[in-house]
Amino acid sequence: MAKFENLDEYFASLDDTKAATLRRVLDVIATNFPDSSVKLAWNTPQIQIAGKYVFGMSAAKNHLSLAPWSEAAMSTFANRLAPYETTKGLFKVPVDWDVDGALITDLIQARMAELGL
Repeated sequence: MAKFENLDEYFASLDDTKAATLRRVLDVIATNFPDSSVKLAWNTPQIQIAGKYVFGMSAAKNHLSLAPWSEAAMSTFANRLAPYETTKGLFKVPVDWDVDGALITDLIQARMAELGL
């Protein structure tokens, strides 16, 4: 796998559907958390606020993985995450997911509270 130098290279490596969905996720985050920044870490887009990781994402062959960087947030929102396949730290959504902005916002707010931000 190539090491991406920037977000544009990352998105260029994806098919149009995956890229569009992940861009919509980033748009929700940028709108609701204007102080956030996107960093490529582990060769995938990761969201930071005040230098702390609060959300991450990656594309797989048949799904997208979204991660609030918090097992506690995953547990707190287990009912809302029930429609998705989950692990302790992430949830998988379809590549053409109708982005649930409220869920993403709530997960990031929970992570921020956990970090004292």
